[in-house]
Amino acid sequence: MSKDSGNPQNRFCLWWSRLAAMTLKELLQLGRDTLLIGAVIYLFTLDIFMAGGITMDLKNATVVSHDSDHSQASRELIYRFRPPYFKLAGEIPTSREAMSLLDKGKALVVVDIPPKFQHDLIQGKPTAVQVQVDTSNTILGTLAASYSAQIIGQYGFDVALARMGLTESAFENVPMLIDQHRVWYNPNQKNAWFMTISELLTVITILAMMLPASAAVREKERGTIEQLMVTPLSPIQIMLPKVIAMTLVILLGTALSIGLIMEGIYQVPIKGSLVLFFAVTGLYTFAMSGLGLFVSTISRNLAQAAMLIIMIMMPIILLSGAWTPPEAMPMGLRQAMYLSPLYYYIEMGYAILLKGAGLDILWDSLLGLALLGSVIFGFGVWRFRRQFA
Repeated sequence: MSKDSGNPQNRFCLWWSRLAAMTLKELLQLGRDTLLIGAVIYLFTLDIFMAGGITMDLKNATVVSHDSDHSQASRELIYRFRPPYFKLAGEIPTSREAMSLLDKGKALVVVDIPPKFQHDLIQGKPTAVQVQVDTSNTILGTLAASYSAQIIGQYGFDVALARMGLTESAFENVPMLIDQHRVWYNPNQKNAWFMTISELLTVITILAMMLPASAAVREKERGTIEQLMVTPLSPIQIMLPKVIAMTLVILLGTALSIGLIMEGIYQVPIKGSLVLFFAVTGLYTFAMSGLGLFVSTISRNLAQAAMLIIMIMMPIILLSGAWTPPEAMPMGLRQAMYLSPLYYYIEMGYAILLKGAGLDILWDSLLGLALLGSVIFGFGVWRFRRQFA
């Protein structure tokens, strides 16, 4: 040992040089895993692209009619179910066939018009139109029922005006409330803006756990973990490079997704500071990597690690508000959301990218993520160090 080896400055430089060498080693090792690199590239490109094309709006919903009146009034009502929301798929002879189509998923809406429909309208008698909606898909079914009610309600209003010999212009001088609203942050209500950001945050969550776990488990499978244990490296110098290397990969993939897919293809307006977003992403990745390190300590191979990560990931996503608004959850689950790191990350992600929010608004979410992330990362480090004891 040289005289300078005990110098604190030399020890500091040696510690960081070892850390840098191990980080480079992790990046090179990841680069040799073509399957994993291919999965990372796919998740940050094609997966985000496909998510941007997904929409939960009602478009071309299949409508069939059972017209027992065959009058001008019934035909006019049926033909109001037009694109882009609905698509007429013809008429059926019986109500039983309507139920069969709904059961088989070949129709979303069935409009059943009773006999004497036009006669009752002319006579001013009340008449009813039955609308049967398949709500096995709750979102589309609810939209179809709502749009159908609006169409039938508007038709009834038009018939009432015609019967009284009036037009809508007759109500211009009648006191009424006029709804003038303004849509913020996504004025055209493009689903691609929401879906691409949501998918990106989910992909980051998956990879923040999977990549460090796979790097650590790979050492076990190849038997190199024993070799590292007999080197002068400390457990922190073995563990931390895996986290740093995978965080760099995730940040690079995030930049690729934002520049190539979100801004390049879907024109998502990035209104906030990308520096702040990447800083928050780095903090979040470090937090989630703690779970990945924990998984690696109890997994013997990559298959076990993947299954455990799926088990851990699902409650984190379900309690984040990514799929279900917090207001729609029971009180107990709403309180449990504060235990999901993704909850804070989603709050900050949308606020930065779409709203242009800064630290003056997001400080509480950032503090929550930092505190929860410290606990999770500390737990992962503790578990990882125990296997060297």
